[in-house]
Amino acid sequence: MTKITLFAVCLVTCLCSCFGSCSPGRGKAPASPLRTGADQTELYFPLLQDKRFALVLNQSSLIDKTSLADSLCRSGLRPAFLFAPEHGFRGEAQAGETIQDGVDSLTNLTVYSLYGQQKKPSAELMQKLDLVVFDIQDVGTRFYTYLSTLHYLMEACAESGVELVVLDRPNPNDTIDGPLLHEGYTSFVGMHSIPLLHGCTLGELAMMINSEGWLPNGLRCELRVIPVAGWRHGQAYSLPIRPSPNLRDQQAVCLYPSLCLFEGSLMSVGRGTATPFKVVGYPDPRFGEFIFTPSGKGSLYRDQTCYGLDLSGVNCVGGLNLEYVLSMYRRSGMGADFFTHARFFDLLAGNSSLREQILAGWNQAEIRAGWQEELVSYRKIRSKYLLYPDYQE
Repeated sequence: MTKITLFAVCLVTCLCSCFGSCSPGRGKAPASPLRTGADQTELYFPLLQDKRFALVLNQSSLIDKTSLADSLCRSGLRPAFLFAPEHGFRGEAQAGETIQDGVDSLTNLTVYSLYGQQKKPSAELMQKLDLVVFDIQDVGTRFYTYLSTLHYLMEACAESGVELVVLDRPNPNDTIDGPLLHEGYTSFVGMHSIPLLHGCTLGELAMMINSEGWLPNGLRCELRVIPVAGWRHGQAYSLPIRPSPNLRDQQAVCLYPSLCLFEGSLMSVGRGTATPFKVVGYPDPRFGEFIFTPSGKGSLYRDQTCYGLDLSGVNCVGGLNLEYVLSMYRRSGMGADFFTHARFFDLLAGNSSLREQILAGWNQAEIRAGWQEELVSYRKIRSKYLLYPDYQE
């Protein structure tokens, strides 16, 4: 079994006895205030004493309102160096932008990129460490790349005999939905055979990766998870800070699982506007009455008027809503040409079936029925790695 410290097991046992199994967003309120793994400094600061350690973190890695790196340095626990995922350590880079090695101006710590040519820490760097701490906020989708960064980190730790400590955080899109990733569709936007919405925290997924044998060559990582206190699956969680530059509020986080699929099509999802992942459109009036104009470096249809939908006021209840993609596909009348990046659409979906079903004219109910059997099998695997009381399936 994955190594989890005694305090983590005791905490989970206590939570389960207090709350039992709860439906999403229902049940009694937790008896204690929510504390992320990072907030519980008493559980992991002692682990770092007299250790050579590095941090994998970004702007979401906070203790209260202070960066984990800044907090550690002020406490006399100075990391050897930092690792930065997509968007960088301070979260200022745009999607897909290469992250360069450098030096953080506030802490004067060296920062090594894990997004670009080097997605896995080098053996040379790992030999300088006893332990790595991972603390990044996820949004519950398979294609959000911090899960892939975690996978490569686990691989490097396993190869080098370095312990990994994951400071867990709640899942703000905590539901199980969407197609599973199939063989032949592995990429940095999807590395594991899990649903598009996986219903786990990154701590739980780390345990799953380790124990299901998803690391190469039978590797296993020495893993320690510091769970969230006072949280259960299905409990609503509003992020205190944007998890990445284009997910700027809770509405965008909620819509992201449904709208990100458009990245494999000809449609803009509002990158380069004030409301990314809350609008969708194309430079043609047939797509809707709402108008927006992307601007800025790297924006799709930069300085062009796009017509489409404003979803800012939609009551987003979570899960995967295919009607947005289906509606825009029908409005286009373009058939297969709608999917201008068909391979990328398939990588986001996890297989080619979704795109093929859309082309064949299937409706949402028919498409959703096709992945239910796989979700049943996945739930059985997921149940082995839960750190928190589960919602009723």
